[in-house]
Amino acid sequence: MDTEQHHSAAPCAGLRIGDAPPDFEARSTIGPVKLSTYRGRWLILFSHPADFTPVCTTEFVELAKEAKAFEKRKCQLMALSVDSLFSHFAWLRMIKERFDIEVRFPIVEDPTLVIGRAFGMVAPSDNDSATVRTTFFIDPEGIIRAMTCYPANVGRSIPEMLRTLDALQAIDAQDGLAPANWQAGDALLQSPTQDLDEVYRATEETTWFLREMPKGKSK
Repeated sequence: MDTEQHHSAAPCAGLRIGDAPPDFEARSTIGPVKLSTYRGRWLILFSHPADFTPVCTTEFVELAKEAKAFEKRKCQLMALSVDSLFSHFAWLRMIKERFDIEVRFPIVEDPTLVIGRAFGMVAPSDNDSATVRTTFFIDPEGIIRAMTCYPANVGRSIPEMLRTLDALQAIDAQDGLAPANWQAGDALLQSPTQDLDEVYRATEETTWFLREMPKGKSK
C-alpha cells in the first residue's frame, strides 16, 4: 500500500495546547536526542508517515531550504517517523543527490511507535503512522503552544509554520492577540477590557474589544 494514498481516518494529537509533552530519548540522524535538552528554545516536533514518499520528500526539501529562517527565530526542528535510522540515512542521501540540499535537523526513529503513541499521534491499536502528519510547536518552557494535523496526502505549508511561530513569539513579547492573516510586523490586537465602565465609555461600538496594539509595545 502506498502510504501517501491511504485515506482512512486517523487520530490527531491526544495532547492538547498547554500540555507538557512526555520526555523521550531516542536515536536520530544527528545522534541520540532527548526532548528535555531542548528547553530554553523553541522546538517544532513533527511526524511524517514514511521515508521515500513523495509528499514527505517535498516537505523535507522545503524545510531544509528554510532551516536558517527557523534558526533566526531560535527554533529547532525535529522530525519523527517509524522508519529505522538507516532508512533515514538512505533517504537523506537520496535527497542530497537529487536536490543538492542537506537535511541537518534530526530525524528520530520510532519503529515501535512508542513516541507516536505517547504523543497521541497514532491510536494504541495502530500498527503504523502512515495516515497522519502532526506538528507540535513547543515553547522554551517545554509547553505545547500550537498543533497542526494533516492527512498523509496533504503536505504542510512551511510559510504557515513560520507564520505560526512568529505569531506565538510576538504575542509572548507584546502580550497581545494575533488577528486573522497576521504576518510578522503587523499590529497585534489588545485584549478586550473587562471593565463595564470602559465598555460604556468606548467612543465606538467595537473599540472596547477590537483595538490594535501600538507597534513595538512590549510587556
